Amino acid sequence: MLNLSSKQLRRAANLKDKIESLQKELSRILGASTQAQNGGAPKRKMSAAGRRKIAAAARARWAKVKGRKSVAKPAKKARRKMSAAARAKIAAAAKARWKQAKAQGKNTL
Repeated sequence: MLNLSSKQLRRAANLKDKIESLQKELSRILGASTQAQNGGAPKRKMSAAGRRKIAAAARARWAKVKGRKSVAKPAKKARRKMSAAARAKIAAAAKARWKQAKAQGKNTL
């Protein structure tokens, strides 16, 4: 491509202009249908979990390149524990709700 003469470059430019004008004319004739084929594809959306996986993999690759043995994972937040008294209180309330629902002849709350 670097060894083309000026005459060949001019001819290529003219051909490109003709192609563009024909594409414009075709899109004008057919309307929006050609636009949808060319660049109207819907964008794909990625879930947050997918993004996290990709980011973690990228961090691991960079750590490997930089010579670290492993990447420190963020510590999980400790789950709060419920006292036995609180659990009993919630269970009693649930049983009372179900008792009332059954008395009314319901199968669901």
